Amino acid sequence: MRVLVLGAGVVGTTSAWYLARAGHQVTVIDRQPLAGNETSFANGGQISVSHAEPWANPHVLPQVLKWMGREDAPLLWRWRADPAQLAWGLHFLGECLPGRTRDNISAIVAMALYSRGCLRALREELGLQYDQLERGILHIYTEPREFSAAVKAARVMRGFGLDRDTVDVDKCLQIEPALADARQLLVGGDYTRSDESGDAHKFTLALAEHARGLGVDFRFGVTVERIANGGSKIAGVVARDENGAELLTADAYVVALGSYSPLLLRQIGINLPVYPAKGYSATLTLAEGSPAPTVSLTDDERKLVFSRLGNRLRVAGTAEFNGYNLDLNPVRCQALVERTRQLFPRLEIVGEPAFWCGLRPATPSNVPIIGRTGYRNLWVNTGHGTLGWTMACGSAASLAEMISGRLPEPDFPFREC
Repeated sequence: MRVLVLGAGVVGTTSAWYLARAGHQVTVIDRQPLAGNETSFANGGQISVSHAEPWANPHVLPQVLKWMGREDAPLLWRWRADPAQLAWGLHFLGECLPGRTRDNISAIVAMALYSRGCLRALREELGLQYDQLERGILHIYTEPREFSAAVKAARVMRGFGLDRDTVDVDKCLQIEPALADARQLLVGGDYTRSDESGDAHKFTLALAEHARGLGVDFRFGVTVERIANGGSKIAGVVARDENGAELLTADAYVVALGSYSPLLLRQIGINLPVYPAKGYSATLTLAEGSPAPTVSLTDDERKLVFSRLGNRLRVAGTAEFNGYNLDLNPVRCQALVERTRQLFPRLEIVGEPAFWCGLRPATPSNVPIIGRTGYRNLWVNTGHGTLGWTMACGSAASLAEMISGRLPEPDFPFREC
């Protein structure tokens, strides 16, 4: 079939790759000048199957109330006159029930485990290089109450087949010696040896080149304006480039536009429960010999991750619900640097930090939306939230199987919208 993929982030590009490998003729369009240039550009870099707990859980509401009014809060909700934001927030509250949380963890873990396997197979097959490190992910805790809750969470994760082991402070320092200067802050951690890290942007660019080798046509600088409704099927996509607008047609269409997917689909009566969660990152260029971590870290108190990417340290995280605003908040940017200095006071960097923010497409449950819509030839692959890099390959492989008429492998709630 001829398949048109809307979006060339890590999710859209992996979708194109797996569709092309399944024998389809694939075209990808994106408004950016190259692949992976928006939300995939400077994320936290973690392949974090171990971080499968959804934001919506029974313990999150007291934390949200504690963070209210703080500009540097790990989760910042800015009220807007936006019905979509209100609907998302109410749906989020429903997902905080214990039974819903457990079901959501099960779905996320199933897709994340499958996806990590797909990534490893793809890396071996193509010889991809993207500053990857296979040294696991260490969660660190600085508050006794949070660590106590983490011990219980780790037990739940092990029940789903994850190797998430609770460790004491001494073991944390053995796993990542660069934390030695922060020993007095730590109360414990948990470690998943099988998790990984790497540069999602480099990966996406590299995979796009291999996809071109399979015949995928990437068209950049093309903005999607609307979907042309054709009754029970989609008639085409109206897109605009420097030469004007045109109707692009195919046998099947995949919407992988991240946070912008619901804006497009709303035009044809599809309401996706996806809302942008703005995340921040700082990329620090390391001086030679600087005592920086090489194991990817998750700082539970501040909801930050630290990933070593070659001679760079990526510090990323937090969530700001502020619509489609992409302004850099200097308070939140500085909070990234200050926490880095607390944990690694002897870190030496070259030049100034490179700050960035991107809009993560979040569902209230943190479970992505993958599958066919009510239109027979229209499919979606979006809503991955903070785990887009983690679940990209598995989501794309599953979507390619479904479009090809086969059952996907993961035990996951694929659904119609």
